[in-house]
Amino acid sequence: MVGKLDLYRVFHTVSKHESFSKAAKELYMTQPAVSQAIANLERELKTYLFTRTSKGVHLTNEGEMLHEYVTSALSLLEAAEVKMDEFQNLMTGELRIGVGDTVARYYLLSYLEKFHMRYPGIKLKIMNGTTREIVSFLKAGEADVGICNLPIEDEQLHVYPCEDIQDIFVCGDKYKNLAQQPIALETLLRMPLIFLEEGSNSRQYVEKYVRQKGYELSPEFDLGSHDLVLEFARINLGIACVTKEFAKDYLMTGILHEIPLQQPIPSRSLGICTFKNIPMSRATKTFIQLLDARYFQNKGKKRNGV
Repeated sequence: MVGKLDLYRVFHTVSKHESFSKAAKELYMTQPAVSQAIANLERELKTYLFTRTSKGVHLTNEGEMLHEYVTSALSLLEAAEVKMDEFQNLMTGELRIGVGDTVARYYLLSYLEKFHMRYPGIKLKIMNGTTREIVSFLKAGEADVGICNLPIEDEQLHVYPCEDIQDIFVCGDKYKNLAQQPIALETLLRMPLIFLEEGSNSRQYVEKYVRQKGYELSPEFDLGSHDLVLEFARINLGIACVTKEFAKDYLMTGILHEIPLQQPIPSRSLGICTFKNIPMSRATKTFIQLLDARYFQNKGKKRNGV
């Protein structure tokens, strides 16, 4: 097919100039090579495309019809090449990002702003979901990259930690006395607790830690969003388990108070997730590098067995 496409390009150039010699000059070919290419195309199509005269060549009726289609096809190919160049230079395209509402608001928003400022031609499509849903988006080819709460164990994904986060307990003014000094986990668990709903990665992580210590969680409230957890704590409905980095405004202004544990919950990470079986677009690579410049260096080390 590639060889036939070259024949059509030669045909189009001869048609434009009505001359084998002028076409040869434009195409950087010899005139005999141009003549041979047209002869090959005519033989392939089983028809004459040109009438040869002493003054040059002219399209036959069949040639006229073919010329219309070839001109249209080559124009489309040229337009596609321009678009491909725009994609490579991030002048156009789409970037589909899977992320939860809380991570988008408290972590990703500033990066989205920077990316959009640098590459305004790239359309950003944000796909909200839980970590489980984001993984499904990636595997279905519906998202290019996911930003998720870790840990995630999935052999089909490349997962790279990009930001450390800390789970803590906070309270409103009613329970402020608990924030004066570190307390035992057992004591804290006897208080009315406010948690994200079961199934969320952050809830599962803390729940696993609590079980390792020999206890079971029995929250008073299971809520669907981190913001609601913060607000329930603010109005003194209980002690809330939140992500410290996502509660900074509440803590810095004194609306909420951190309750220190004698044994703090181990920190965890947010992670950049991509599907191994789908090559990354230029836009995806550029966005990931904006999030964490070490990402591709880390992948290279893994390939080299480091």
